[in-house]
Amino acid sequence: MRMVLLGAPGSGKGTQAKLLVERYKIPQISIGDLLREVVASGSLLGRQAKAAMDAGHLVSDEVVINVLQERLMRSDARKGFILDGFPRNIQQAEALDLLLNSLGRPLNLALMIAVDVDALIQRLVGRRTCLSCGQMYNVFYSPPHIEGRCDACGGRLRHRADDNEETIGDRLRVYETNTLPVAEYYQAQEKLRTVQGVGEVDSIFRAIVKVYEDVKKHVKSETRSDAIRAAIAKHHAGKRSGKAAARADAVGTAKPVAAAGQAAPGKAAPKKAAPKKAAPKKAAPKKAALKKAAPKKATPKKAAPKKATPKKATPKKAAPKKAAPKKAAPKKTTPKKPAPGKAAPKQVASKKSATRTAAAKKAVPKKSTGKKAAGKKQSARNKPRSKPGKR
Repeated sequence: MRMVLLGAPGSGKGTQAKLLVERYKIPQISIGDLLREVVASGSLLGRQAKAAMDAGHLVSDEVVINVLQERLMRSDARKGFILDGFPRNIQQAEALDLLLNSLGRPLNLALMIAVDVDALIQRLVGRRTCLSCGQMYNVFYSPPHIEGRCDACGGRLRHRADDNEETIGDRLRVYETNTLPVAEYYQAQEKLRTVQGVGEVDSIFRAIVKVYEDVKKHVKSETRSDAIRAAIAKHHAGKRSGKAAARADAVGTAKPVAAAGQAAPGKAAPKKAAPKKAAPKKAAPKKAALKKAAPKKATPKKAAPKKATPKKATPKKAAPKKAAPKKAAPKKTTPKKPAPGKAAPKQVASKKSATRTAAAKKAVPKKSTGKKAAGKKQSARNKPRSKPGKR
């Protein structure tokens, strides 16, 4: 929980802040104490704050915000914090919102402790503060057991010099002018809660705890709903990104087509038809049908070589002519056999003579056919000779 305590001087903000720290284990950040700590450290911001304080001026809002930012970055303020005495005007409240939003830790609660003016004056006049531990007492409402001594640590109690009626009156006028508008600022953001600061300290604290717990539950429910909304938004964003990616892929595939269309204007028409994916799907079976029909028409072409088989059969008839030299293969074996007996050459010779006689016999009719042809030619020549005699 991140909260701001608002109230007039003497309303009991400091006392209630310490009780909240003990209960919820979150730090109380008082701007006055923080500036004194920074000045004591001697840092650059401390020197700037010290220069303003020594000159009797208020420390600038810029320096206060920078000092506060350094304090909020500590590990003990991660779970929450209680701001006491800040912001004191609208400008500081706006600067605080900018700081907390930039850190991702916006304010959850602005708690106003309302007290009547007369009661405030009595509280401030009777207020006492321990110099050692900072414990606060009031001589009218909650005095220490030993006057001037702290019940917790035994330290000496101090009465602030500005806790007098004249100074208190000036401080209350400044509060009404500057700090009351801050309450209206948080009221517009629906972060303001009010608790009456009159009565016993414990009863006031119980009222504050009740408000604190209610706001804490509300913050948890809001964070859960924010987480659910974020998860739903992330889910929808994932779906949208998936669809966008699919569209981008489709556009990416269409882009080269358009580029090619620009390069070849004559082919632009079919490229525009390319996005219609249904058309090519229907055309695909048609092409497949043509491909299947093509082999049917090609069947007569395959039948043609079957008729041409007789042409290929002719060389098969000529095979016997080629087979003759295969029969001559024994001629190669004959030289091997004649070596021992030498009778084989005689047989070869007889075979040769037989073939010669057979060839001679065949040659005889060939020569006779030649004589017949010559006779025919001579008769043909004689016929024209006889014709002129008849004339």
